[in-house]
Formats: sequence, structure tokens, C-alpha cells
Amino acid sequence: MPTNNEIIPEGFLWGGAVTSFQTEGAWNEGGKGPSIVDARPVPEGFSDWKIAVDFYHRYKEDIALFKELGFTAYRTSISWARIFPTGEGAPNEEGLQFYDNLFDELLANGIQPVITLYHFDIPLALAEKYNGFASRKVVDLFENYVRTVFERYRDKVKYWLTFNEQNLFLIQPKLLGVKVTDENKEALSYQAVHNSFIAHAKAVKVLHEIIPDGKMAGMVTYLTTYPISCRPSDVIANVKTKELLIDFYCDVFANGEYPSYVTSQLKKKGIMPTFEDGDVNLLKENTVDYLSISYYQSQTVKLDVNNKNDVISGVTPNPNLEANEWGWSIDPIGLRVALKDLYARYRLPIFITENGIGVREQLNENMTVDDQYRIDYIKEHIEQMKLAMEEGVEVFGYLTWGATDLLSSQGEMKKRYGFIFVNRDETDLRDLKRYKKKSFYWFQKVIASNGAELDGVSETVHP
Repeated sequence: MPTNNEIIPEGFLWGGAVTSFQTEGAWNEGGKGPSIVDARPVPEGFSDWKIAVDFYHRYKEDIALFKELGFTAYRTSISWARIFPTGEGAPNEEGLQFYDNLFDELLANGIQPVITLYHFDIPLALAEKYNGFASRKVVDLFENYVRTVFERYRDKVKYWLTFNEQNLFLIQPKLLGVKVTDENKEALSYQAVHNSFIAHAKAVKVLHEIIPDGKMAGMVTYLTTYPISCRPSDVIANVKTKELLIDFYCDVFANGEYPSYVTSQLKKKGIMPTFEDGDVNLLKENTVDYLSISYYQSQTVKLDVNNKNDVISGVTPNPNLEANEWGWSIDPIGLRVALKDLYARYRLPIFITENGIGVREQLNENMTVDDQYRIDYIKEHIEQMKLAMEEGVEVFGYLTWGATDLLSSQGEMKKRYGFIFVNRDETDLRDLKRYKKKSFYWFQKVIASNGAELDGVSETVHP
């Protein structure tokens, strides 16, 4: 039986992951322009992103806590609108300097920045003027943006991701700043996805030109799916769901071309995206250095005989699994399934850049949170990661979602993921003070032992 040191190699990256818009705040400071996130309607009882958890002003305090935790990596995103307030024109030096300062502080504390170039927050001006990534003009502007940040941070950032959870764009083109109608939804969505693939490939190309030892990933949110029964109709429905939900994107990232199971259907429907001259070669010549996934849950799939035109159909909760309050099933083995599948198909290193559980939490009388459920959840996922690695899968990092608590992508402060409690709620900012949860000390030991010490927790995860 391999020892832990043989399973998890020296230099393995441990840490947390966030986005700029869910943590930074300072939405109109430092020359930043508005993004599509800033323009979203805020439902009653939810929060906007104007303050978030005020990381923009408190990053030194938070990074000191991350160092105490033992983090060796921290993933965040660059706000495109902080660098190019309208997406065009000259770069904003104050925005560039903020990330210089942030990356310097991380590096000074022994923490590698892992940077996402785009996390659902296109400058609002580009969405309004060009309909976001529906336009090739925006692809060119994205290339200009990434070239700017690669030149600026070439000596500070090694690990990059192009688009966060790129496989969501076909289902939610609005994440690319694209408005669709009922009439053009499917065709325009595929065109926007194609444009995002071209933007991704251009970023890979520019990275390797400017930072020869830089590493670029394609990223998906990996929803492990199982057929709901052993009926062949449910099995093939699951195969087809996985193709459009996961495999399509990873095939383009790793193989540099559209798979035939996608092109055959697009041609049949007459909605094949427009390929400009050079697109085929650009995709083929600029494949990724590693694959990045977020993983939270699994689902089941059954044949949906009533499906009219939805991209993904028949996905339903697994009746055999517990779920958290938001309906996300808890399936640590699903992570191992995902890792084994990805590595068998692509033989590329894998970086788990999001994993965690969201729970409503309040400080107790000891000014902490007894979040044993989080310890249990993460422990069981790390155990499954280690089993996959023991079975030959190459994983080189594990990041939890949230290090501090942060606003959810919908603006929910009540959905807490962090090892560090941030004292605010949806509408009351309180004092934004940071408090260490029980899981802080547990994860500190996990990192210090390079994943060997996972004990001291109960057997079952309860959300």
C-alpha cells in the first residue's frame, strides 16, 4: 500500500478559491468600471456586490490568515472591468497596481496566485454595445485584455484559467453577457460558446508566447451523473447528457477540435457556428496544459420523452444521497468518478480548484462556528481524491471554495463556505470582522501533514 507521501507529492497545492466580484467589493473604486454583475437586479433579501466581504481593502489581513492556515495556493479572478473599465481603450493603471499589490502580498507569504481571467463579469459596456461574446469584436478585446495582464504579471503568476466553468455558457449564455431570444437561443448560444473557445485558445497562445513556463487550464464544473436505472434508455440518456455537459468542452480543451457527436447534431439542425479563417488551426494548436474542475455534487439522468429543445434534460436528484439546504447532493465518491474519467480520457494533470459545502451559520457564544459537517464533507472528498491518485490519477492541487465566507453567485451571504466567518449578512454589513471556525484548525493540520492527517471527524456528513 503506498504511503501518503507517495500518493500526494511534495509541492501539492493546498488552498482556497474565490472570485473578484464575490469578495473584493470596491465596485466603483480605483477606476473600476461596471460589470454585468453590478447591473444585475437584486432580489429582495439578497445582497448586491458593492462591498462583498471588502477584500479590496482587507486583503493583507485575510492573506495573513491564509498563511496561518498553511495555504500554498489561492485562486481568485481578475476583474476585467478593473483593468479596462469599458472593455476598450487604455488600461487602468490603478486597477493593474491593485493586482500587483495583491500578488506580491500572496507571494511574500508563500502563496501561489492561481488566476482566472474571466469569472462571469464582462464589462457592462461590452455587453450593451456588442451583446457580449456573441461578437468576435469582444473576442479581440478579450485577447487585448489577457495580453495586458500576462505582460504585467509574467513574473508573478504561473497557473492560469481562462473561463470559469465554461460548460455553463451553453445553458446560460447570459454569463457571457449575451442576450438571446426564443427564436435564436440555440444557434446564438452555440455561437457564443464557439467564440468563448476561440477566446480561450487565443489566451493559451498568448500565454505561451509571453510566459513560456506558464500553465493554462480549461475549466468545467464537473457534475457527475449516473443513469437513474439500468434501463438502456436511461443509460444512453446519461451518455448524451454527459457529452454536452462535460465532454464537449474537455474534448476541445485537450484535443483541440469539436467532437463529432456535437458537429453531427449542429449540422443536422443547421446551426453550426461560424468558423472564421484560422479558427480550426487555432483550436488545434493551442490545447491546455492541465484541466481544472469545480466539484460539488452528482445527479441522476433519466430519459426525458417530453424534451423539446433543451440542451440538457432529464437531470434529477439522486434519491440515495443526502443533500444540503440548496438541494446539492453530497457525493464524495462522485469526485473520484470524475477524476478517473477525466484522466482516462485525456491523460492531463488535474487541479481541483473548487470543492465545498454551503451552510447557514452564525457565531456561537465562543465567537466561532462548530462546523463539523464541513470537516466531514471535505475529509471525505480528500479521501476519494487520494484513492483516485492511488489508482494512477495525476492531481496536483486541491482548493476549497471560499477561504473566508463570501457572497454566493446569487448574492447570498447566508450560504457560507469558508473556514473563516465574515461578520455580515445580506443587508447588514455589521463590522465585517473575521473569526476562525473549527474547520480552520482542522484544515491547518491537513495542509501541514500534506493530506496525511484527516482524523478526528465523524463518519457521516450531515448538511
